[in-house]
Amino acid sequence: MTSATGPTTPPPAGSADAASARNGPAAQNGFAERLSATTLLRFATAGSVDDGKSTLVGRLLHDSKSVLADQLEAVEHASRNRGQDTPDLALLTDGLRAEREQGITIDVAYRYFATPRRRFILADTPGHVQYTRNMVTGASTAELAVVLVDARNGVVEQTRRHAAVAALLRVPHVVLAVNKMDLAEYAEPVFAAIAEEFTAYASDLGIPEITAIPISALAGDNVVEPSAHMDWYGGPTVLEHLETVPVGQDQANRPARFPVQYVIRPGTAAYPDYRGYAGQIASGVLRVGDPVTVLPSGRTSTIAAIDALGTGSGPGTAVDIAWAPQSVTLRLADDLDISRGDLIAPSANAPATTREVEATVCHVADTPLTVGQRVLLKHTTRTVKAIVQDIPSRLTLDNLSQHPAPGKLVANDIGRVRVRTAEPLALDAYADSRRTGSFLLIDPADGTTLSAGMAGDAFADGAATQAAAGTADDEGWDF
Repeated sequence: MTSATGPTTPPPAGSADAASARNGPAAQNGFAERLSATTLLRFATAGSVDDGKSTLVGRLLHDSKSVLADQLEAVEHASRNRGQDTPDLALLTDGLRAEREQGITIDVAYRYFATPRRRFILADTPGHVQYTRNMVTGASTAELAVVLVDARNGVVEQTRRHAAVAALLRVPHVVLAVNKMDLAEYAEPVFAAIAEEFTAYASDLGIPEITAIPISALAGDNVVEPSAHMDWYGGPTVLEHLETVPVGQDQANRPARFPVQYVIRPGTAAYPDYRGYAGQIASGVLRVGDPVTVLPSGRTSTIAAIDALGTGSGPGTAVDIAWAPQSVTLRLADDLDISRGDLIAPSANAPATTREVEATVCHVADTPLTVGQRVLLKHTTRTVKAIVQDIPSRLTLDNLSQHPAPGKLVANDIGRVRVRTAEPLALDAYADSRRTGSFLLIDPADGTTLSAGMAGDAFADGAATQAAAGTADDEGWDF
């Protein structure tokens, strides 16, 4: 569930950090270019079957001129072969043969497009209950979720399920797209009733921001262009909202976290004593001179230098400040034993280390997750052995109730687990950091991903039963 290298997020405009970034050594290396790279939004679509998710995505791509000519030609050809007079824009995202044959979305379809104001990574996720794990995968790194509702059906069980998953994953912005308004005669009362019901439910889940937009993906109303049929609506179109919603600020405002990916030791004549720790800043801001602690060892030092990607022949270009999610190399004042998987954090607010992990997980594998199972736990760049000590409950997304002591989790289940690790982890609560509060449970036999986890209470009930004491194990898996 960790995200790939993303855009640079600068300090708030007008701050001392911003001034330092503009006037310091980073200036000659293109601060303006890095500033322009902040306009990336990752978002996901969700909704019930036949609510029009893929059609909305196709309309968004088509009307924003983000479809290549050969792609559109292929869609037109496929549509004619199916006896359709107009292009079926859903085919722009439903790429699997089974999806096109059944007219449904099965896998997560990622699309990349851009407008003059912002770049986008879009995850079109499936609507079926049995593909809940796919929706979790697509929304795990999203900063916004678009939940579609058929105006004729209103808020249904699957709508509530997807809202609950968005709340569980701490997606900060949710758009309610009331689709097929053309089939509801563009009636304002229909839209208002659906918007009121969904907003009340989503607010109870703790979703901080909800925006309702009436649309017709098939006709293009309020997707990219304002609708001529709904003059009673004065809000933004879907694209206008996507272009203007604030994103990327939380990472820079949180405590700094730097998972070490690689230790750089050139050993060349030009850099005989260079020792750098490369990685991507998961959150916060790092500055030269900051006192830091290396976890899980607890050793302390000071940031002596920060090397950003440069064009010279050396390891990088020295800068005074760096922020999430930049990829940089840190140099410390002391020679410490640091390797891949260690976490560098400010000494003043370093996370506590633990071997007892309580979390909510979404089980994604076809084989079940059971009590006593041996797994590998991957947190940021660190992978350790672990044992599933207990599965206190399974979440019923239909009514948000907890089914106690299920004994196991099967594919698409979301439940509470208690895991004990062989080595300590510097784990944040998922509610505090989506990046350093998430982890994967992996099958040690074949490397299959079993579950995606969110540490702490997250969305599920924090109450859990006391874990039973472990029993001896001849292979060293009893922790």
